Amino acid sequence: MANLAKSFFKLSTLLCLILVLSSCAMMGLAVPAAISGCEVGINYTFTNIAYKTICNPDADVEAALNKVLKKMDIKETKRKAEESKISVTAVTSHLDIYIDLEKITPTVTSIKVNAKDGFFFKDKATATEIIVQTEKTLEVKK
Repeated sequence: MANLAKSFFKLSTLLCLILVLSSCAMMGLAVPAAISGCEVGINYTFTNIAYKTICNPDADVEAALNKVLKKMDIKETKRKAEESKISVTAVTSHLDIYIDLEKITPTVTSIKVNAKDGFFFKDKATATEIIVQTEKTLEVKK
């Protein structure tokens, strides 16, 4: 009976470890910015992907994002446009950056930024700054 309990414990521990490492179990959880002490209004998924909903049309947000990437000297490597979503892949000397713009309504757009430094590490500061600078660029336009 003791061996059965040890085996069950080992198996359950292994399953929990697999779920945590794959991020499937907690992908949808968000950490409010006020709790994390970062830029107000920007939220983060459990896996540190920065996101925010902006009250601007997707075309305006896309134009502002293009200016910001150039200003920050971030090189865009790929762009994929679908019906209501635009995906941008960009790089710096040590980051791979994935940006999604999703049209929520004709005047509301969601922006998500995932700045990856290797396989395990994320750069929340860069992801946050891309969103902040995009918003500032939109404000200047108004």
